[in-house]
Amino acid sequence: MLERQQAAKGAGRKRKLKEAADILKQLGFGPRQTNYTAAYSLLACLDLGPEKPWRGSSDPLMGITPIIEFVGRHYGVRYAPNTRETIRDEAVKHFVEAGLLVRNPDDPNRPTNSGQTVYQVEPTALKLVRCYGTLEWPGCLSAYLNSRRQILEELQRKRSLSRVPVRLPSGKTVRISPGGQNPLIKKVIEELCPRFASGGTIVYIGDAEDKFLHLQTNYLKSLGVVVPAPSKMPDVVIHDTRRNWLLLIEAVTSAGPVDAKRRKELKQLFRGCRAGLVFVTAFATRTDMRSFLTQISWETEVWIAEDPDHMIHFNGERFLGPYPDTKATRRVSA
Repeated sequence: MLERQQAAKGAGRKRKLKEAADILKQLGFGPRQTNYTAAYSLLACLDLGPEKPWRGSSDPLMGITPIIEFVGRHYGVRYAPNTRETIRDEAVKHFVEAGLLVRNPDDPNRPTNSGQTVYQVEPTALKLVRCYGTLEWPGCLSAYLNSRRQILEELQRKRSLSRVPVRLPSGKTVRISPGGQNPLIKKVIEELCPRFASGGTIVYIGDAEDKFLHLQTNYLKSLGVVVPAPSKMPDVVIHDTRRNWLLLIEAVTSAGPVDAKRRKELKQLFRGCRAGLVFVTAFATRTDMRSFLTQISWETEVWIAEDPDHMIHFNGERFLGPYPDTKATRRVSA
């Protein structure tokens, strides 16, 4: 009796997994987004255990860890914690891009890289999957596919409305994703730059959603810099053309000041630069800075947005300037 029950349970799991993969294939996803991992991720986002019919699908808010826990609890598959990135990058991210899932619908201002990030099945997609296995499925699928572009445009419009406009010294405006350190990055560009690098060129802006949002690769090459992996870049890079300094700025809200290790890493990343390197950690308030004081490297600068006219200099024989080991190799024209 017990063996039959276990066999029936195993068959139910396999059937539901196969059906989830079939749905993803009919929606046009490729092989990597229709494999078992992707299918399990879809089932978790629908809160659909093996025993529930497709019409019982729902739309809970699900983070990556809850997805892993759901799959283990209902389908007996145990994913290791280090598979979080695989699930996010090979399944969930593609579902978001296709409009199947919506990221952070409960708080659009939550940073993309937040540990609190959640996903929810898009309402039209939820209505569709509830039709799976019924006579209405072909018509529902056709209607959904025909409306997909409109769905994606609406989702993109909502994402665009939540983005933060940032005005560059050139007068151009770029829009960065909300939340996290990005409001502080806005202040760095609009308040630090005019005060301490007047007329400077914004060479790079790091954005959690799009690391290449604003990156002047050719400009950096003219300074002798080969762009490293964006994940290793500082949050903001400003070229002070008047003094030929390159300001490497980390905007800190929860982690990541220019400590001794980061200063050494940045110096290595920008080796060969024909502009002097200046290392800056930016904080929103003095309170934010307080917990990082013991980490901040000597021979760097600190800027606090609530006191934008001042710069704190951490030791050394000069204020806001490159040290002998990071001076420009030669003068370049602006």
